[in-house]
Amino acid sequence: MAIEVLDREGKKISEIEPKKEVFTGTVNEALFYETVKMQLARKRLGCASTKTRAEVSGSGRKPWKQKGTGRARSGSIRSPIWRHGGTVFGPHPRDYSYRIPKKSAVLAVKSAIQHKINEGKIKLFDSLDIPVPKSRLALEILKKANFVSALIIADAADRNIKLATRNLKNFKLLDLAAINAYDILRYETLVMTKDAFEKMESRLGK
Repeated sequence: MAIEVLDREGKKISEIEPKKEVFTGTVNEALFYETVKMQLARKRLGCASTKTRAEVSGSGRKPWKQKGTGRARSGSIRSPIWRHGGTVFGPHPRDYSYRIPKKSAVLAVKSAIQHKINEGKIKLFDSLDIPVPKSRLALEILKKANFVSALIIADAADRNIKLATRNLKNFKLLDLAAINAYDILRYETLVMTKDAFEKMESRLGK
């Protein structure tokens, strides 16, 4: 399926055929789950913490003698069964991140892009350069192409376009080196510059 190349006015100027050796037409949806789960896990802060009986404040003295009082035996006011006592098996700061095999991550990106190609939700721009870093100018270019929500991939995007797109609500700009399946699937349309698409094809084809 051919991919349209647009100019700054959102008009089609040419088409590009994806390389068949890179994009075979098949989509491995099982990898989407594994990749998205991994990336969301890596975003977790893991800073929840509770205090054990060794960490809560309070004396370690035995409150009363073991026998003869008529009360239940007790060894410390920091016991978990007491009010203001420690917590048993509570959460502690931890790292939730993990990695899937590199080949699986690359295949997930290929499948995500192939999914956008099959749905006709990938568009290329001949250029995305703007004279000044204004969000209004970037939004005008995107609206002329009828984009509502899009992930924009550029190879070494200039400073103006980075500043102009960082505050746009339904759009996100990524450098080619940071492309990932989670962000591709998160947005309705995948938008790339023509140069970025060609370099991406050569990288994924290796």
